[in-house]
Amino acid sequence: MEIPLFPLHSILFPGGALPLRIFESRYIDLVSRCLREESGFGICMIRQGQEVGEAADVYDYGTYARIGYFEQLDNGLLGITMRGETRFRIQRTWVESNSLLMGEVSLLPDEVSQALAPEHQPLSELLHQIIDRLGPPYSTLPASYDDAAWVSQRLTELLPFDPELKQYFLQLDEPSQRLERMLAILSRT
Repeated sequence: MEIPLFPLHSILFPGGALPLRIFESRYIDLVSRCLREESGFGICMIRQGQEVGEAADVYDYGTYARIGYFEQLDNGLLGITMRGETRFRIQRTWVESNSLLMGEVSLLPDEVSQALAPEHQPLSELLHQIIDRLGPPYSTLPASYDDAAWVSQRLTELLPFDPELKQYFLQLDEPSQRLERMLAILSRT
């Protein structure tokens, strides 16, 4: 599957929301095309480079996402909210003439829901507090505070972990491993 890639210093999982402000012409064109074709694009963590200007080098794993909401902002920028759908692994990338990064990707299986272990309950409570404070679009997501996959994915998106650690968490297929590592990190801080 060939898709456009959107390099960011943020991460998105399936089922998550990511608000973006669009101002570069290559991404305005991309958003227009996605709305017209009812398609999406890949959100990828930047390994090296910047979010603006030349196409950045990205990690091999990302999330295919679709536009859930868009609006023209008061400052003239385009505001969109992406909804994560499916994780993928990049097989190869190339840069189009307009500096848009493209990728050939393989979609990964969805994570299986699993009950949250009792020792991970404090992480679920922390997530609930964070989402209550953030409000929309996060508070409008279908919540599943008793699902280890959902809790670990949302915490990865929202907590200020090091980017490489966030990428590691995206690549993990086991939610309980994510939660164990988070618990260890948070207990030290």
